[in-house]
Amino acid sequence: MKRYALRQVVQLAVVIVGISMLAFAILHVIGDPVTLLLPQNAGKEEYARYNKLLGLDKPIYVQYWKFATRAVQGDFGKSWYADTPAFKLVLERMLPTLYLTTAGLVTALLIALPLGILAALKRHSFVDSLCTVAAVAGQAMPIFWLGIMLIIIFAVQLRLLPASGYGTWRHFLMPSFTLGAFLAPITMRLVRSGVIEIMNMEYIKTARAKGLAERLVVIKHAFRNACIPVITVLGLQFGQLLGGAVVTETVFAWPGVATLTVDAIRNQDFPVVQCAVVLLALIIVAVNFLVDMIVGLIDPRIRVGA
Repeated sequence: MKRYALRQVVQLAVVIVGISMLAFAILHVIGDPVTLLLPQNAGKEEYARYNKLLGLDKPIYVQYWKFATRAVQGDFGKSWYADTPAFKLVLERMLPTLYLTTAGLVTALLIALPLGILAALKRHSFVDSLCTVAAVAGQAMPIFWLGIMLIIIFAVQLRLLPASGYGTWRHFLMPSFTLGAFLAPITMRLVRSGVIEIMNMEYIKTARAKGLAERLVVIKHAFRNACIPVITVLGLQFGQLLGGAVVTETVFAWPGVATLTVDAIRNQDFPVVQCAVVLLALIIVAVNFLVDMIVGLIDPRIRVGA
């Protein structure tokens, strides 16, 4: 298990370095931030002075090495617009995004697990067809449209929930459901197909022959083995949830890191963008590492094969 974990850590470290290099290179290709920071009538001397002040006059590999050596120490520089350390700025906005993403993940599981198991046990019935229709509709439904519909119904017409903002549990309900509905359909289909496949295995028939209750057979034996692909997909989908948070945070005026990153890209605020990309990549890599460890513990054959 230790060798398996060490191998995963090395691979994930390479991924983080690669993502940071790619993001750094793309930022320096898409535009020139000095032109946004200076007035339009600025002269060449002032442009050169600002370019040197920001360190943009050096070769890109020198700039990256300077950025990487500081980033390892937690120093991503200051925001060129807010004049605040980028790490502090991103960290303040990261927590609301992680809260929202976690709430969306929990919501998706609360929807997908019972419906997936029910659809598998009621295979080819009206309940199974209804769950399939709900899954297809959920996958086809745009996030922004669902968020706007929830605001119109629950905030504008019924006046039960706040339309936007962040602070109380009532602010979490609509955004977390919007994100959860984005992930629930594919998770439900995976649970359904996994449980159907496992229920036809010989050890399930043996467990039934021993007289075990159907509930124990489904939960203890069938679902435990069927949840391996589900856990793997949830780790991969966590990154997509963070991506979906961009739309969700915009619709619900959620003060998260997604909207901060989009604004920083628009303003070409390199320190903020680079800090946000590295931290988001680190979080996604950590989640996938945790998923690999959990799957390896559930099924030792996976880490032996690796």
